Amino acid sequence: MPSLTDVPVEVLIDNLLPQISLVDLLSLTCTNQFFAIVCSDETFWKRKLERDFNFSPTATARKSGFKVLYKGLRRPHLFVWGASKDGRLGRTEALQTPGAPYPEELRIPNVRIVSLVAGGMSFHALDSEGNVYVWGTMDGTTFALDRDGYSEPGKMSSTPLRLQMPAPTRNISCGRLHSATIDANQHVWTFLSFGTPFRLSSPLLDNDSPETSPLQVECGWNLTSVLTKSGDVLVWWPFGGPMKTLIDQKDDEIHSNGNIVAPAVDGTILCAPWELSFNPKRLPRLPQLPDLSEESNESPPKLIQIAALDSQIIGLTDQGHVVKFSSLVDEQVTGEWKYLPNFSEVDQVRSHTVFADDGNNRLNAPSSVKITHISANYQRFFAYSTGSSSLVLMGSLNTGPSEQPEIIPALQYKSIISVVVGDYHYGALTSTGKLLTWGAYSSGALGLGDPLELPAGAPGGFPNERLRLHALERGWGQPPDVEVPSEVRFDHKLSHPKDRFCFAVTAAGWHMGALVIDLEVSIIDLSSLIFP
Repeated sequence: MPSLTDVPVEVLIDNLLPQISLVDLLSLTCTNQFFAIVCSDETFWKRKLERDFNFSPTATARKSGFKVLYKGLRRPHLFVWGASKDGRLGRTEALQTPGAPYPEELRIPNVRIVSLVAGGMSFHALDSEGNVYVWGTMDGTTFALDRDGYSEPGKMSSTPLRLQMPAPTRNISCGRLHSATIDANQHVWTFLSFGTPFRLSSPLLDNDSPETSPLQVECGWNLTSVLTKSGDVLVWWPFGGPMKTLIDQKDDEIHSNGNIVAPAVDGTILCAPWELSFNPKRLPRLPQLPDLSEESNESPPKLIQIAALDSQIIGLTDQGHVVKFSSLVDEQVTGEWKYLPNFSEVDQVRSHTVFADDGNNRLNAPSSVKITHISANYQRFFAYSTGSSSLVLMGSLNTGPSEQPEIIPALQYKSIISVVVGDYHYGALTSTGKLLTWGAYSSGALGLGDPLELPAGAPGGFPNERLRLHALERGWGQPPDVEVPSEVRFDHKLSHPKDRFCFAVTAAGWHMGALVIDLEVSIIDLSSLIFP
């Protein structure tokens, strides 16, 4: 007689398991070894995370651990650190120093944050219901009066405020002084202030075909871009040209009667969304690219990810090509995509001096290379692969087809799943939940601790005791840059050390943020998904 175990595994995972409760899922897991394995399937938990918690599975390069993450997302912790100027740390009390040198928890009551994105002087946080919370200042280079609403870019929010938007949000990207989102209706919104976002209305983004349906939104230093499902890239410049003229006209219109626009009421910014009819610039198609795989590909390479810097965009194809489009200063686009072979081809990567066999304990050269993820901000970009053999390659605004990547030995073969970029500091997240930071101190943006209290020679501290004591006497000192990526801890001020698992990280400006969950022995057990 046929039984449930006779049902194809694909049918169980795709159709049956998503329909049953956690309690029933636990009972099914306990029946036999077959269902214990099926009910632990990574694909199932990945989909369940997205459906139940609005969690984007493409936010990092994570390939496993989704069941652990599902349990932890019921009670995630939000941490921020670095420069405190412009309200970017989300706290009302004043700091004794220009910033927080280690992670400090920021609590948003009764809210489950699943994604965190840093802007130049702010943070945007996405919760499991699709609500966006903001704090800091969208544009700290200008100012606003206390009586002004959040239609003013310089209006500061010293604590997290929820944005009242027409539809739940799915994805967020931040530039230096602006941000952009994609909502549940696949509409693309651009924010030049917290309170007056505009929806870009264009035949190029009407969702009628893959060519006009957004897959990813990405903000650069001063531009906004969208990657469509067909692999095309659309770009617009809200701070200049004809688009700025239209935005300024609308700004004059909404403020013409003297009323406060987009006030904050009971912890919510009452946004005044509007629609802007404007056609973004479509970038040229990819050039002819070499075949990077041993298998024949019938389809030409297609862009699957983009990352934006200052007036430049990095692209990644489904076959692992890393490409770059420069000179995106305004809508007068005359350039083309440039292929970066030293970031894409195994022979080129293997020839890098960091892999040279000169007897100085150099790294083993990789046997294969396929870049799977990219990230960028301001002046730097990263291209990296996944798994235990992961590689992390760094480039800059000046990187061209002939330039070699910068390769930091301590980041290679470490299962890196996310790399983030601030102005002068960097962070890398491992699949095991460890956050590594390096670069400039930047008012504490590395999160390694107070350099006045750290032991001399410790990462983030002063190189010797004399310099530490000298800084202590003055009450301040600038420690040297951290050259070797070093681990950040999330248990400062606790009476006992506590292991925590970092699952998301973000950086911009002189600040950083992360989402973490508590680690427990029972976390790997499916029964831990059931709470009293």
